[in-house]
Amino acid sequence: MPSVTPDWSFEREHWRRGYFRVAGVDEAGRGAWAGPVTVAAVILPGLAQDYPFRDSKQLSAAQREAFAAEVRRVAACWAVEHAWPDEIERLNILGATHAAAARALERLDPAPQALVTDYLRLRTPLPLLAPPKADALSYSVAAASLLAKTERDRLMTELDAQHPGYGFAAHKGYGAPAHRAALAELGVSPVHRRGYAPIARLLQAGLFSD
Repeated sequence: MPSVTPDWSFEREHWRRGYFRVAGVDEAGRGAWAGPVTVAAVILPGLAQDYPFRDSKQLSAAQREAFAAEVRRVAACWAVEHAWPDEIERLNILGATHAAAARALERLDPAPQALVTDYLRLRTPLPLLAPPKADALSYSVAAASLLAKTERDRLMTELDAQHPGYGFAAHKGYGAPAHRAALAELGVSPVHRRGYAPIARLLQAGLFSD
């Protein structure tokens, strides 16, 4: 069982100030070498009831999928957006994460009145709480983490079929030993993040995929 259980503490801080539509925001894939960074935003009903949602990193793949389906079922609204490697190269990873978060928040209907994020200090006029480990502490952020992780995992499985040999379905684009070995053999694919140091070094050595 997870050692930390989310609750409504951060949302209640906003509720006490009259902001009742509180969106949780979280990302997946920020440290990966390939594929997008994915950001989800979720507004849960303000009923302060308990949910089974947990930080996606604490769950098995099957649990994540089941809980993500429940998030989509119960949420007042939700949205998922991606920043792909070309945007990451143009804006850097933090800037691209902020851009994807802004797009996700713009799609929420009804619009949020306040935000809770996992230590992501978004440039926003909305009241913002950005505590560390919020994906393990806040129901709203845990719900967002589930959507971001499962949607990005789905995309990485699709990229595995489009770019076979790299093992994207298994390591999801992170710097696993199998990924390093595949890069050494196959070179850099179009979905790798060219500004990341391990990828940049391979490009300087002339290692491109066909």
